[in-house]
Amino acid sequence: MEKTQDQSEERKTVIITGASRGIGHYTARLFLERGWNIITCSREDTPEACKREPKWTCHIPTDLGDDASIQNFIKEAKEALDGAPLHALINNAGMSPKTPYKERLGILNGDLDAWHDVFELNFFAPLKLSRGFATELHKGKGAIVNITSIAGHYIHPFAGSAYSISKTALSGLTREMANEFAELEVRVNAVAPGEIETEMVGPEYDLLIPRIPLQRMGTPADVAGTIFYLCSDDSRYVTGTEIWVTGGQHLF
Repeated sequence: MEKTQDQSEERKTVIITGASRGIGHYTARLFLERGWNIITCSREDTPEACKREPKWTCHIPTDLGDDASIQNFIKEAKEALDGAPLHALINNAGMSPKTPYKERLGILNGDLDAWHDVFELNFFAPLKLSRGFATELHKGKGAIVNITSIAGHYIHPFAGSAYSISKTALSGLTREMANEFAELEVRVNAVAPGEIETEMVGPEYDLLIPRIPLQRMGTPADVAGTIFYLCSDDSRYVTGTEIWVTGGQHLF
């Protein structure tokens, strides 16, 4: 007899950070549409657009820049799992702050404490969460996907040094995690978006479109599909890889 979705013992579970908007929001919707349980977190409560399928969703408001809040999220997420395996962890949450003068946070400007804030969210949070859910991911023979950036590999006119370097570090972390998590039968990869139409992008980004071979900015859905691939059985022999979702911008 064919099993229905309500017979959920084989339904997979994914944790997605920064899920209230942009890439995280679209990724959560995609996994839910494809039959996964989703556990999400963001600073905000669940957006109205996401308040559906309550049987298969769990949202935990969390400040990933605060260690106590991260530890609470890990605790509550494990309670939600209730001993079940975790099949994917998407480290999507990130920040690219500006100075009080609306400049991107660079090397010669801005408060150095702000650099610590950027690295806490963009680098240390993925490390802490990956370590915190290692046992559950091992049980699910799961996958970790870190969201990096084209700015982690090239000088970017708008991203700012603090953001760019934190993403460079996350790319390196992905490589090292892939090696160590392989012993747990957990794959670790990264997705490096280019110019994606999210709240982080301003009108000035239109100037970059001529540098994109596909001649358009990407959408959150473009990134979400790649993330899903890296968590699916179709990529079961892929680990330690960073996939560019840039419309070809990284070629130049």
